[in-house]
Amino acid sequence: MTIRLHDTSARQIRDFVPLTPGCVSIYLCGATVQAAPHIGHIRSGLNFDIMRRWFTYRGYDVTFIRNVTDIDDKIIKKSAEQGRPWWSIGYENERAFNDGYDALGCLPPTYEPRATGHITEMIEMMRGLIERGHAYEADGNVYFDVRSLPGYLSLSNQELDDLRQPSGEGETGKRDPRDFAMWKAAKEGEPSWETPWGRGRPGWHLECSAMAHKYLGSAFDIHGGGIDLIFPHHENEIAQAKAYGDEFANYWVHNGWVTMAGEKMSKSLGNSVLVSEMVKHWRPIVLRYYLGTPHYRSMIEYSEESLRDAESAFARIEGFVQRVTEKAGEVVPPAAEVPPAFAEAMDEDLGVPQALAIVHTTVRQGNSALAADDKEAAVARLAEVRAMLGVLGLDPLDEHWAGEGDRGEDLHGVVDTLVRLVLDQRQSARARKDWAAADAIRDQLNQSGLVIEDSASGPRWTLGPR
Repeated sequence: MTIRLHDTSARQIRDFVPLTPGCVSIYLCGATVQAAPHIGHIRSGLNFDIMRRWFTYRGYDVTFIRNVTDIDDKIIKKSAEQGRPWWSIGYENERAFNDGYDALGCLPPTYEPRATGHITEMIEMMRGLIERGHAYEADGNVYFDVRSLPGYLSLSNQELDDLRQPSGEGETGKRDPRDFAMWKAAKEGEPSWETPWGRGRPGWHLECSAMAHKYLGSAFDIHGGGIDLIFPHHENEIAQAKAYGDEFANYWVHNGWVTMAGEKMSKSLGNSVLVSEMVKHWRPIVLRYYLGTPHYRSMIEYSEESLRDAESAFARIEGFVQRVTEKAGEVVPPAAEVPPAFAEAMDEDLGVPQALAIVHTTVRQGNSALAADDKEAAVARLAEVRAMLGVLGLDPLDEHWAGEGDRGEDLHGVVDTLVRLVLDQRQSARARKDWAAADAIRDQLNQSGLVIEDSASGPRWTLGPR
């Protein structure tokens, strides 16, 4: 068994060889909390949640770090615009991100450090870089000297002489316009911390180099994030860490965007779809299916039609789980192992689309067994399906999703009472062999968006695809 991952730095799929046998260390660039998350933000956390689950299934002990950037230019700007403390904005949106991760079934990270909680580590790293000749202070700013490190830009495969990186506001005293700020001198009204070079605040890139070093050491296995972070963020993280003496990440793994009309989903484009709003209209488990089942490196073009397709596809899986559970008369536990074809797909760069095809094939086999009244085979297929769905975080019988499928327990109870009254009328029509009336009632319910199934224990209703 060998897991293989696409390594951005190598530009190819590589066999995964952990630094410590049996262990995996992962650092994921998490939220910058200037605003509430849209589904594009959450996709990255979800993709790496699936990675983490697969490593765990394969027997690895996983340490998973996902940071929070709780101070940056955008947060400070929002603070000024709204007349609120910067930390209030950051904390409110950090909670919104965690609510979004939790709603979509992402496991909590091992540690979730905030940038502002690691100023000491940043100062220590800057001091070391200045002593080694890789950084310098100017007008209270601390800059990284990009020409001091051979190999800079190797991750993004750019040439330094072709790079144009203009100075930001207040970034004075640069030796080279392409040098980047690790520390920004204090400005009136902005948050700041004391350093040997004067008061100021962190630059964006320094925090991750410092926190990865603190929690994972000088070398770790996997660094992840969206493809938009390759440059400048990840490139500059590498520069700082390598110049400091760290080996840093052994593999670089990047996920694709969620797009709308071909453009990256973002606040600045005004085309974001907030998670908090999406979960009011779509079941969270369906959103997870929609965002998590394409390959992590692919782009997802957002549309309601594609979400409806995801809803219909998941309904087929969930319906099978419900039917077999009902027939078995008990909850069928997951199998100890997933089918070999599923494992083979997941081992090859987390091939979730290919793995999902095995899920649907197994569901069809299970439905055939149900049709043939082969309870033993149906139960065996359900055990396999639950094992596979567990890896993907999509098992509808998992306690995380308990009651979720009802789209609100209170509303479900009201609807169930009303539907049962209508179904009783249908049963009465069937009892007196008035098949036309019974069929008419069923058709009316179907037109209302309900699917009626006749089972050994009586009629059952579910919400159909939108």
